[in-house]
Amino acid sequence: MTISILGGGQLGRMLALAAYPLGERVVLLDPNPESCGGHVAPLVVGRWQDPGPLAELSRRGDVVTFEFENVPDEAARFLADRVDVAPPPEALWVAQDRLREKQLFTELDIPTGPYAPAATRAELAEAVAHTGLPAVVKTRRFGYDGKGQHVVRTPADVEAAWLALGAAPLLVEAFVPFAFEVSAIAARGRDGAVARYPLVDNVHRGGILRESRPASDRVTSAHEREAAALMDRLLERLDYVGVCTVEFFVTDTGLLANEMAPRVHNSGHYSIDGAQTSQFENHVRAIVGLPLGDTRTLLPCVMFNCIGGMPDRAALCAIPGVRLHSYGKRGSTGRKIGHVTVLAADEAELAARVARVRPLIDAAADG
Repeated sequence: MTISILGGGQLGRMLALAAYPLGERVVLLDPNPESCGGHVAPLVVGRWQDPGPLAELSRRGDVVTFEFENVPDEAARFLADRVDVAPPPEALWVAQDRLREKQLFTELDIPTGPYAPAATRAELAEAVAHTGLPAVVKTRRFGYDGKGQHVVRTPADVEAAWLALGAAPLLVEAFVPFAFEVSAIAARGRDGAVARYPLVDNVHRGGILRESRPASDRVTSAHEREAAALMDRLLERLDYVGVCTVEFFVTDTGLLANEMAPRVHNSGHYSIDGAQTSQFENHVRAIVGLPLGDTRTLLPCVMFNCIGGMPDRAALCAIPGVRLHSYGKRGSTGRKIGHVTVLAADEAELAARVARVRPLIDAAADG
């Protein structure tokens, strides 16, 4: 079987690498001829809106999937008329608009913080009055890694938010006091079977994910049960096939949904080295109709993103239990160009190794 992937970035690259051992072939579509996925799989270069490249993708593939949610949903629907698309285009349509995403959470009784849309300066002031202060003003579309966001702490900040973001439809969200954030990552097969990864404890700085740890001691069994129940509502409503991720805020009163990603997720990269079956392999298994794999964690582990620059490879490789993944991308400020997973036999050994790795990651990012 051949899998066609909309998007040729690092997620498409890692999906291709997971597909090959299963005997599947992969072809990618991306507007950028230098996309790093093209290092490992055939790359069709073309715009998302052009029917020619999309038609070629449908001819070459038996099933189509996507690696990020900013692919126009029209492209997925165009393909769905010609070939199987998984996850379904509706999941893409929902996830690429923050308001639609929140509305679906509300429909399914998945708790969120207060929110309100705004399309004009007056509506922005009304939305802030509804959510209360502090609040976060976000563009409804195309925001990621802290982009397209503005924090409003006082009424005087509303004008600055409008000037910064008002050229696009907006969503205002109440600033939620939370203890920490977790990712719920689950794969759903064509038969409705669900394989769940342990909740991942995430650390962000500057709006960008820096560290992820599965099975953190901050995560309780109650958190796991609540996340599973909420995720089930979403997966069933969308008749989902593939890997889906929902980011939750952990609060004193339970979990609050922040956003969903209809794809493999950065916080699940640890699973390549640290789980029985990686999120990438389980996504492939799901969309081609294979049974889902075991999601249990093999060893205590932590994943670090490499932001802006890659750390010293020799220094990293000298540390036992380190697995380095470079995406073959040029470094630039705020850009994810690789990740490092640190594994150990027990928590004490993991802490010692992380203490050696973290300064190397930070030094490269700061540089």
